[in-house]
Amino acid sequence: MEINEMQDYIKKFNDERNWSNPGSIKDLMLNMNEEIGEFWNVIKWVDTETQMKLINENKAEIENYIGDMLYLIFKVAYLCKIESDKAIKDVMKEYEQRFPIEKTKGNHANKLAGGIDLKKDANN
Repeated sequence: MEINEMQDYIKKFNDERNWSNPGSIKDLMLNMNEEIGEFWNVIKWVDTETQMKLINENKAEIENYIGDMLYLIFKVAYLCKIESDKAIKDVMKEYEQRFPIEKTKGNHANKLAGGIDLKKDANN
């Protein structure tokens, strides 16, 4: 299933239940934070190796958190009349400009911590 097809599927699911209320966008955003927090609770305060071990040991639970987050992202997208396929393609095009391989490979993107981000903004 393509990205836009999944977004349409989620819209149909919600429309059939009368759950397509644009007034719920802020609540959906809070719900995303909750899902992120639940995932974070599984892996917080441990090193990368332990994080990966915990993820593998709790695969079904992690899969559920990711599924919930994707559902919420697609729902917010259609409520905001955003085409998810276009949104991700546009962002990836922007990221390719902001994070060129030859400058960013092996580095992070947090400029405040010495990382590399070529985003053009008022501070550049």
